[in-house]
Amino acid sequence: MSAPLSRDKADTLLLIASTLLVLAPHVLHLPLWVSALAGATLAWRATVTLLGRRMPPGLVLLPVAVGAMAGVLHEYRTLLGRDAGVAMLVMLVAFKMLEMHARRDLYVVVFLCLFLALTNFFYSQSIGTGLLMALSVAALLATLISFQFTGSVPPLATRLLMGARMLLCAVPVALAMYVLFPRVEGPLWGVPAGEPGARMGLSDHMEPGQLANLAQSEDTAFRVRFDRAPPPAEQLYWRGPVLGLYDGQSWTRMQPTARSSALQQPPGLSARGSPVRYQVTLEPSGARWLLALDMPGRLPEIDGNTAYLSEAVELTVAHPIDKRVRYELDSFVGFTLQADGLDDRGQWLLLPYGRNPRALAAGKQLRAEPDPVKRVDAVLRQFRTEPFIYTLEPPLLGSDAVDEFLYHTRAGFCEHYAGAFVFLMRAAGIPARVVTGYQGGELNPIDGFMTVRQSDAHAWAEVWLAHRGWVRIDPTAAVAPERVRRGLAQTIPQNAPFGIEGLAQLMQLDAGPGSLAGRVRFALSALDNSWNQWVLNYTPERQRGLLQRLQEWMLDWRIPALLALICAMLLSGSLLRRRRAANPIDALYSALCHRLGQLGLARAPDEGPNAYAQRIAGADLAPERRAAAAEFLRRYSAWRYAPYQPEPGLAATLKRLLSQLR
Repeated sequence: MSAPLSRDKADTLLLIASTLLVLAPHVLHLPLWVSALAGATLAWRATVTLLGRRMPPGLVLLPVAVGAMAGVLHEYRTLLGRDAGVAMLVMLVAFKMLEMHARRDLYVVVFLCLFLALTNFFYSQSIGTGLLMALSVAALLATLISFQFTGSVPPLATRLLMGARMLLCAVPVALAMYVLFPRVEGPLWGVPAGEPGARMGLSDHMEPGQLANLAQSEDTAFRVRFDRAPPPAEQLYWRGPVLGLYDGQSWTRMQPTARSSALQQPPGLSARGSPVRYQVTLEPSGARWLLALDMPGRLPEIDGNTAYLSEAVELTVAHPIDKRVRYELDSFVGFTLQADGLDDRGQWLLLPYGRNPRALAAGKQLRAEPDPVKRVDAVLRQFRTEPFIYTLEPPLLGSDAVDEFLYHTRAGFCEHYAGAFVFLMRAAGIPARVVTGYQGGELNPIDGFMTVRQSDAHAWAEVWLAHRGWVRIDPTAAVAPERVRRGLAQTIPQNAPFGIEGLAQLMQLDAGPGSLAGRVRFALSALDNSWNQWVLNYTPERQRGLLQRLQEWMLDWRIPALLALICAMLLSGSLLRRRRAANPIDALYSALCHRLGQLGLARAPDEGPNAYAQRIAGADLAPERRAAAAEFLRRYSAWRYAPYQPEPGLAATLKRLLSQLR
């Protein structure tokens, strides 16, 4: 049987474990070599501790530290900023473990870990991250407590519980600071949130395979809360960038004209029916796009960020969306757009020269049909009747991508069908454009919010028809109508996890909205949404509104009187509980002093239990009473002043000794 660890070894291993708890989340965003180096350093320190070896000399650590700094500089091209700073801090904590020679070094590591725990919120502010960091801080506090004990040390579970209690004591102050301390606009400490290009979402260009890659992400794009019942799934088209330029490989957005900056509502919009009112909570994307249910009736208002509307009915803002934003909109699912005429008809007919000759010839053949509606129907009928496949893994296409898709591979995602359809329409003399955005969404019956994920990314087409204006055409619906009615997950089977088909079936078993798994998923989604809406979205504007309401309440004398009454009740209850919760051992000691006082041996105010016992040893008492009092005081003194050592049954023993004095 191995010998128990010494005090120093146990405290050091506890510190290493607490440090690993802080460093673990950073593995997700740090370069692999940084995480591996930090892990190897901590393993080295644990080995030195367990084997009782000497720490490495500075001549060994210095080259390693310099090499690590050079690696960070090479990786990030700077030693400043968020990512480089976090990487440097992670390695600083790891190297400091190998350079601890005094107790102050232990404190330095703990305080660095507390700061490093805070940096996890640079990358994620979810409930899970908050709970993990609370656990990390409690472990670090338990480590600090362990350093303070002399002699015997309480069990690890007791110290961890003490650390958790210390953390809970700080919760009321933290809540008060969170609610009342002035909110700061912008990123924490002015650190930028990272490169916008690194975010996932829509962009101002589209090429084959781009939306297919985006649709494989289950990240939330935005959430919507409707004032009334939401429209049916077939009408949930969330409009984003409109693409009109095609170079043979990719579709890109046309530059807005100067007139766009003055638009307040879509030009030439004729709405039918009542508007659909809703509120959008848009996740950070690093882009300037706002999503709106097709067709938005006006510009939204966003604090600190001006919204614009282009002539192609795209909603954008002046500054990139680097934080969660919320805005309200009115949209019309029944509408007519620019039915009176099209001033810029020519730009929606442009095609690249010398590309996709077969598709170009097929489009020109369609011009023999005088009715533009029948030309549109002919292409949709081709998609519907011929063996086209809707897939997330389309084959690669060459320079004539439309020809290869239409006449060879015939397998693609929504961007393939929308791009090929618009190409054929332009070749047939019909103005057309590609619209990207999202289609569908999942309504949570618990909180009433609809979640639109990146997997709902979609592309469709718009064609301009005389007297009807711009008409939405979704070629994907001709090939895979279930994509529009039920969503992507019900249309394309998902890849089996780790290649195990049975596991995929097991994960999808009983996952419907009415099943236990579905209810749990909705509950977790509602909890996450509430965290986003009420905690992470506590903006300066909402804080000012709250403080203004508090000020109005305080002007009413009944509110302060009620608060004073509540405080008095809490204080009296706390005093009563404290009185009731007096230590039973101390209560027995007080009872002993009271009993001896009745026998003429009252304890002096400055007399401790040891001095009291010496005086009683020479007092005129019966031998059995004198022995009981001496044994009582000896045990009490050992419990009160000796190093911590649990003694089961102490209270029962003292009660028995006290009874012998009666």
